[in-house]
Amino acid sequence: MQGKVEICGVNTAKLKVLKSDEMKDLLVKSHNGDKAARDALIYGNLRLVLSVIQRFGNRGENPDDLFQVGCIGLMKAIDHFDVTQGVQFSTYGVPMIIGEVRRFLRDNNSVRVSRSLRDTAYKAIQCKERLIAQKDREPTIEEIAGELSMKREDVVLALEAIVEPVSLYEPVFSDGGDTLYIMDQVGDPTGDGDWLEEIAVKQAIQNLSPREKKILSLRFLDGKTQMEVAGRIGISQAQVSRLEKGALNKIKEELR
Repeated sequence: MQGKVEICGVNTAKLKVLKSDEMKDLLVKSHNGDKAARDALIYGNLRLVLSVIQRFGNRGENPDDLFQVGCIGLMKAIDHFDVTQGVQFSTYGVPMIIGEVRRFLRDNNSVRVSRSLRDTAYKAIQCKERLIAQKDREPTIEEIAGELSMKREDVVLALEAIVEPVSLYEPVFSDGGDTLYIMDQVGDPTGDGDWLEEIAVKQAIQNLSPREKKILSLRFLDGKTQMEVAGRIGISQAQVSRLEKGALNKIKEELR
């Protein structure tokens, strides 16, 4: 069948989508102990789970595992959703599913964080929230460390240890066409841009007169003042200033 994708033996192309009234009726029945209604809610919201786990598709995890974990989050959402609040089920269900998947990814992360580091990080987070309430502003790391009677480095290390790793292929923006990934925003210090710019600057300097080269060398490589340069090459400080400014303008023009 065209468009057929199976996850955990479920043909996603045949997944049912519940209507709003049908959803509300099944939620009420489920909360009253109707197991069949609960099963119908689970099956009717599997597309919601599928749409959520697609956001985590670049983590290298088995899609079947993510789907099963997402279903656990869905079941928790069904059991705890308050139908009297007047909001769409997806508004409550999506964060529950995401939270369950993130918990799974964190617990199965190959980078293990010690219990002591986690405890320190959670204390620091609680302290931060407390200080925000007291000072009505974001506290500094030094203030948090002072409140906890800890070294600044220990607090920073603990907070960094619990940050969830992010894939370079995690999408950060999509306008329906090209998708922007985190990797696209990471600079490359050895990229062609810097290399080509360096060549252009060297070429622009080569086009300066010997006197202009000498002045720039003394000023920016040897760290001499304009007065010291003037004394070295036997001209006035005003002439040095004029020649230096002219040389820099020539370089700027070459780089445009």
